[in-house]
Amino acid sequence: MADAGWAAVLEAIAVVGWGLVPVTAFHLFPLAFSMLSWREMVPAASRPSAGLLLWNRYIRESINSLLPVGQVGGDLVSVQLLHRWGTPGPAAAASMVTDLTVGLVTQLMFVFAGLVALLAVSTDPGVRMVAGTVLAGLAVLALMAGAFVAAQRRGMFALIGRVAGGLIRDERVVRIAGHGVRIDAAVHAVYADRAGLARAVLWRLTGWIAGTGEVWLLMHFLGKPITPAEAFILESFGAGLRAAAFLVPGAIGVLEAGFVVFGALFGITASDALLIALGKRVRELALGVPGLVAWQLGEGRRLFGRQPAR
Repeated sequence: MADAGWAAVLEAIAVVGWGLVPVTAFHLFPLAFSMLSWREMVPAASRPSAGLLLWNRYIRESINSLLPVGQVGGDLVSVQLLHRWGTPGPAAAASMVTDLTVGLVTQLMFVFAGLVALLAVSTDPGVRMVAGTVLAGLAVLALMAGAFVAAQRRGMFALIGRVAGGLIRDERVVRIAGHGVRIDAAVHAVYADRAGLARAVLWRLTGWIAGTGEVWLLMHFLGKPITPAEAFILESFGAGLRAAAFLVPGAIGVLEAGFVVFGALFGITASDALLIALGKRVRELALGVPGLVAWQLGEGRRLFGRQPAR
């Protein structure tokens, strides 16, 4: 950011001003679509209400966005909350695994659509070079997604349990291995429901596309509007960067650099491109911090409520 000029960045933030409020509120739409996708993979017989699932999704995203947990800590907490609300443990874990799979596959589809849109706008040598780099990254991520799906279909959790049982001979580990078999069965049941899985894919794709509105709104309030197609391309490539940098908490630094590179394709200055990333960081803080506080308060009340019983 220093290379772009701190004064320019701060000036851009001042120009957006209260526009960050609707940008933050707008994120509730992609969040809701993601929840509706996940909802399709939770068994109907033990499925919490849509309101509880939305709250769960909010807590999950808050943890993954702001805590150094490799973007998986929130998923584990989400499974725990879902189980606490009445969904059997294996079904709760299976819904999370399949939701992650649908999220990754639709993310790749979204990035590929952005790549096609970019080449439809321009075929300049610089654009083709960027497109080639993105395509190579997509190929690697697609191989990873394919390996993840194949592992699930071959009984990934049962295998992990057997390996753990062979290395650590303990009664508790044996019980955990048994849970792995049930999780695998629950995962297969989700994939067997082709209609529900198709609905989940459509809801999640809609969520990715809805996220385009954040980029468009940020540039609108900056006073330098861009077309919906340009916003779509920038958001899709930003999603690709997040997928590639899943081990980096919040993709810090990666997202900012990516928007500078991709924004230059449309004549967006470095400071304005950084504003897009900064606007997303502000949104993550504005929504995520209250989510973390609410989660910790809820956990605290639950733990303190148990103490008299002990």
